[in-house]
Amino acid sequence: MAKKEFQAESKRLLEMMINSIYTQREIFLRELISNASDAIDKIYYKALTDDNLVFNREDYFIKITADKDSRTLTISDTGIGMTEEDLENNLGIIAKSGSLAFKKENEAKDGHNIIGQFGVGFYSAFMVADVVTVISKPFGSDQAFKWESEGADGYTIVPFEKTTPGTDIILKIKENTEEDQYDEFLEEYRLRAIIKKYSDFIRYPIKMDVTGQRPKEGAENEFEEYKEEQTINSMVPIWRKNKSELTVEDYENFYHEKRYGFDKPLKHIHISADGAVVYNAILFIPENTPFDYYTKEYEKGLELYSNGVLIMEKCGDLLPDYFGFVKGMVDSEDLSLNISRELLQHDRQLTLIARNIKNKIKGQLQSMLKDEREQYEKFYDSFGRQLKYGVYNDYGTHKEDLQDLLMFYSSKEKKLVTLDEYVSRMPEDQKYIYYASGESIERIEKLPQTELVADKGFEILYLTDDIDEFAIKMILNYKEKEFKSVSSGDLGIEPDEKDKEADESSNKELFEAMQGVLGGKVKSVKASKRLKSHPVCLSSEGELSIEMEKILKSMPSGQDVQADKVLEINMNHEVFQSLKAAHENDKEKLSLYTNLLYNQALLIEGLPVQDPVEFTNSICKIMV
Repeated sequence: MAKKEFQAESKRLLEMMINSIYTQREIFLRELISNASDAIDKIYYKALTDDNLVFNREDYFIKITADKDSRTLTISDTGIGMTEEDLENNLGIIAKSGSLAFKKENEAKDGHNIIGQFGVGFYSAFMVADVVTVISKPFGSDQAFKWESEGADGYTIVPFEKTTPGTDIILKIKENTEEDQYDEFLEEYRLRAIIKKYSDFIRYPIKMDVTGQRPKEGAENEFEEYKEEQTINSMVPIWRKNKSELTVEDYENFYHEKRYGFDKPLKHIHISADGAVVYNAILFIPENTPFDYYTKEYEKGLELYSNGVLIMEKCGDLLPDYFGFVKGMVDSEDLSLNISRELLQHDRQLTLIARNIKNKIKGQLQSMLKDEREQYEKFYDSFGRQLKYGVYNDYGTHKEDLQDLLMFYSSKEKKLVTLDEYVSRMPEDQKYIYYASGESIERIEKLPQTELVADKGFEILYLTDDIDEFAIKMILNYKEKEFKSVSSGDLGIEPDEKDKEADESSNKELFEAMQGVLGGKVKSVKASKRLKSHPVCLSSEGELSIEMEKILKSMPSGQDVQADKVLEINMNHEVFQSLKAAHENDKEKLSLYTNLLYNQALLIEGLPVQDPVEFTNSICKIMV
């Protein structure tokens, strides 16, 4: 029996296949099962054009058999089988796909499609097997053949005996090494796990003899093992069922079966698209944040199937980063796959699917916000920060998509409100959307800088997340209304006449003297137009606010940035009279008062006092 050599190109490709094309060995079983499913599909196609052939679905299945003693794993199908010529062409010349040729000759009907797009998948078997044997009997023929190979050295084809049409692929599993444990591919539990992971939705039954236990006859408290043939795969995926047939519980069960999370999803989105690109998808908006969501370890992405076969566990290209919390799957028959079916070639179909998915998620969130406010606030509590990051990232490219989904705590409503709700109730004389930043609502409510805005009856948005102000700065304006921090230099509010004190210019020398005491700690000292009852506060000039300075300094990179701080003095407060008196009579006391007020302003902002000992000594000085 002469051994035939693979073609030179095929030999090199086979060596690549065994060593580098597939990243996970377990993929071999997915490939062989997909090929078996193709073989059964081909009989189905023949039945469509041959009136003498009746396709009885119950007669067709795939069987997986593991034999630990002989170290063999067999994948059998009741499909169309292969002639000697088919074995030569499809297995002797790598990358010539019988499935693809058959697919071109026969248009898909009744939801059946040939899965295989490359003939190379078969050769993944050599990643786990020393010897691969294929015994096949073609449909309508009496003669079977055996193809056998030990890898790149070549193969043999000889006549063989087989009673029924179909194909048996027998893998002689490799022996264990120090680095690799090949025994796992003979273990019942491992095979079942691989089938459920990749091939759960193959449309034909995948059967296995499964070990069970039962009470032993005639013996108490004794059990015996027995084997029972079971169908491992689910066959009909939920996403191919009519939405009207499914209940909320069905979707929740699917969510938990796929281990998308331990919580209950807040919402599901079931998409059946039949347009420029054909695909099905089921997406879930989780209720709770995964424990690692805001870490580098978290990997976003949807499960990607091609005709019911899992291609990628996490396809990140299907989701924008700001919707990275969405779980679920996509199944399409229009995808361009690379040689290993593990990675996608970036193509128009994928881009279209991703764009449609983005729009569907946004639409669902908008619907929740409008009609199910409580549910949306639950979602926002978990993932609102991610939406704000989405606004900030990529220089605000996505702000139009996301700004209507943002919510902030309102000083008036005492709850979360949207930007649209804020703007819709702005008085005519209000120029800006006012906001205040701080660590908590309680701290912001006590900020002296809010006094003038609140006194005018204007609503203030409280920004308590570290990303909030950065996102707001990126939006710039909403519905032609600019954002304005209550700590910014110009609030755009004219103070009432009764609040106006003597012209600031008359106290110019005092403020210059105070600035001299503080050196470069502040850009200037000036009379405040925003303070009502408090003696002092800090404001900022320029794009960098004091709150942003705190956040940037707290980051691991420890950026040494400084906001342009202004020390504002309330000229209507009793303290101001003490400052004037000290300026006129006691320069040392003026220095003491100035430093105390500056440190007081720092503490109000949550900034550290540079010299706490000196600060406490200064307090003692004014007490004696």
